[in-house]
Amino acid sequence: MDPVAFRLFGLDVRWYGILIALGAVLAVWVAENLIQKNPAIPKESVVDYALYALPLGILGARLYYVLFEWEYYGQYPAEILAIRNGGLAIHGGILAGMLVAWFFARKRKLSFWDFLDMLAPGVVLAQGIGRWGNFMNGEAHGGPTDLPWAIQVGGEMVHPTFLYESILDVGIFLFLFFVLAKRRKFRGQLAAWYLILYGIGRFCIEGLRTDSLYIGPLRTAQLVSILGILFGLAILYVASKKKDGGDYRLIDKKPS
Repeated sequence: MDPVAFRLFGLDVRWYGILIALGAVLAVWVAENLIQKNPAIPKESVVDYALYALPLGILGARLYYVLFEWEYYGQYPAEILAIRNGGLAIHGGILAGMLVAWFFARKRKLSFWDFLDMLAPGVVLAQGIGRWGNFMNGEAHGGPTDLPWAIQVGGEMVHPTFLYESILDVGIFLFLFFVLAKRRKFRGQLAAWYLILYGIGRFCIEGLRTDSLYIGPLRTAQLVSILGILFGLAILYVASKKKDGGDYRLIDKKPS
């Protein structure tokens, strides 16, 4: 596939960037839709948050990738800014986005957990869309396979792991947005299940990939996925133990 969609004023406009932008727009739209049913959070908060989170999320995703590929980028520092060619680690983007959300919620005096719940479905949908940018770049694929849905990369038939994760992400979005959001019992519930479901799926899919980042002999994405699963489970456990919901309750107590 040609990674370049078209040329504009002499510059290549890549599918990678187009799909990331599309995913970001849809993520904002999904969050605004959820917030319409949650008067505790002003609707304009999503766009205001996105103005900070999008550039800082991309920066976080790039820094995360560069950090674990420093053996290469240390020799070719000029390539650090070449994000148009790919090289964004979603875990770095998620961590940066959560950090920005924490500061943003504190500044606006919003519930951090409530705000994360409004963001989670749109974020995972954006991830599913963004994975097709990996396909256009010929990256994020797996090892050799003879399965009927294999794709050809470099003359070899390989696992389309980008597709596996895209299906996973869209499936999580459908569950969070159309099922769990209507049955939410406490703040942080959607965010917790996002971390758990994505962590399990990503751990399995990562084992098939050939371009994983590593910490020594261990795949970084699998380690981070385990931490995400444990964090999500911890949110569910703590919320279930609070008799009145504590900071996780959906409706604040009326003043006595």
